[in-house]
Amino acid sequence: MRLTEEQSRFYDTFGFLKFPGLFKAEAECITEAFEKVFEDEFRETGRRHDYEQRSSIIPFADRSEFLSGLLDDPRIDGVVASILGDDYGYGTSDGNYYVGDTKWHSDHLPDDPYHSLKVAFYLDPVRSDTGCLRVIPGSCNWEDKFTKSVNEVVPVSTASRPELWGIHGSEVPAYAIESDPGDMLLFNHKLKHSSWGGSDLRRMFTYNFEQHFPDNLIGCLREILVPFRESGDAAPYGEALLRTAGPERKRHLQQRLQVWEQLTT
Repeated sequence: MRLTEEQSRFYDTFGFLKFPGLFKAEAECITEAFEKVFEDEFRETGRRHDYEQRSSIIPFADRSEFLSGLLDDPRIDGVVASILGDDYGYGTSDGNYYVGDTKWHSDHLPDDPYHSLKVAFYLDPVRSDTGCLRVIPGSCNWEDKFTKSVNEVVPVSTASRPELWGIHGSEVPAYAIESDPGDMLLFNHKLKHSSWGGSDLRRMFTYNFEQHFPDNLIGCLREILVPFRESGDAAPYGEALLRTAGPERKRHLQQRLQVWEQLTT
């Protein structure tokens, strides 16, 4: 599966794509695998979701053979390769029980010199007023005057200040990507996004991907990995993901594994 010329142009212009019902047949299995990862985590750690703040697990899909296996699916692999190139790298994943609103932010610095993106699955129906993903189209093109002006009010962190525009965050002109279980969403990490009016148990998990880092940008990858290494992580990926990786998946893990090894020697 590869993007059409029109889809590629849409992504390059607006920074996101939606694939309605692409994984509809697998939606129930995806949800079961998601819940199993959280059940195992809660049993092992004794913690619980308190319905007051976000519960998150990183890495997430790496803990499940089924969710790790989706990385090999041509519906994900082909789409990501269409944007980042066949030599793209897999970063990490996160699973979440979200609570309430998520303020405007971007996941990466707007002037980061490399291209990365997120593939997201919402496991419950979400609409514009019940926590769906909202994006400011085109806000990921750093050289653009519009993007720079948005970034003055909406930084990378969630400390956004839409009041500088005289409006509440939910009133910021944006596109609401309403979705149902089985839909696949994809967006540039630099794209400004948020959600509003969500429940206290909004289920969503993501895969994160990045371009292959050329030699002059390897330092950027080291900066990404150092905090994980210093926090005591034993590897950049989870056990289930590594154990079930075939030759093609290993190709997309290789660069992070090499840099991780350099950090430990």
